[in-house]
Amino acid sequence: MAERTAVRPSARASNLTFLERLDDFRQRYLWSYLFIAPMLILIAIFLFYPLVDAFIISFQKIGIARDEATQWVGVANFVNTVKDSVWQRALLNTFIFTVVTVSADLVLSLLLAWLIFPLSAGAQSFFKACYYLPVHIGGIMVALVWYWMFDPTQGVLNYLIGLAGIPHQHWIADPNFALQSLMLIPILSGHGGGVILYLAAMGAIPRTLYEAAEIDAASAWSKLKNITWPLLKPTTLYVVITGTIGSFQVFDLIYVLTRGGPNFATITLVYLVYQVAFEQYSFGLASAQAFILAAIIVVLSLVQFRFLSTDVEY
Repeated sequence: MAERTAVRPSARASNLTFLERLDDFRQRYLWSYLFIAPMLILIAIFLFYPLVDAFIISFQKIGIARDEATQWVGVANFVNTVKDSVWQRALLNTFIFTVVTVSADLVLSLLLAWLIFPLSAGAQSFFKACYYLPVHIGGIMVALVWYWMFDPTQGVLNYLIGLAGIPHQHWIADPNFALQSLMLIPILSGHGGGVILYLAAMGAIPRTLYEAAEIDAASAWSKLKNITWPLLKPTTLYVVITGTIGSFQVFDLIYVLTRGGPNFATITLVYLVYQVAFEQYSFGLASAQAFILAAIIVVLSLVQFRFLSTDVEY
């Protein structure tokens, strides 16, 4: 009898007509879809439609003047983007910026979390707040603070190095040092999210693993290397992928501090898209650059997932 009752619903469903299936769907799920319909409509209007429209525009040459006709140019925008020396420089700058800042964020976040984790709950909460609250400061505000710090005459950085007898630097005005100066900002101030994630992941690791290591007289470094780090790989994967996506989309620091200069030393992919779209009014070319950037991010994320993903269970 149990087998018959288990088979009957599927057999009955297969014999239903289209109208009966539609009526069954209405009775089961109509109200659920009605509740989420407003959000789905908003997503369709403000996300899917702009994406589709931008993809179509990327194959066109858009004229902003009334007497200029829109021309279909095919993949010319994509080809011209890849061949453009400025775009190649922006790709190189963005790649260097991403590698340095994401690597530094990974190392510093893990180190800070490792130092904070043995503390008491109250001390952990204090340091969590100290490291995470600055994350909520807007990027424009952070850039303005660093603009004052980078000032070649009255900046804090030149004052500090002057105390050590080092000559004043031009920082973001020096084409040989501008990109490195910008990389200082996320390296010195952008680890709150990583610290919180690593602390949460460390708290989920069973204490028995460390107790077994202590019985074998394992050092703190040995426990970090052989227990903590391998079991933190899922968190590391998330930190690396989100950090890479954020670094490839860096814009506010470039816009406020350097505007891509001097001599394209700090031009990045997103800022180049902004320039092409809203300064040169080449919307088709800017759309093509944006989709190439999206493709690069997707490929990098898949590569990182391939090499960093692991089936960790504890």
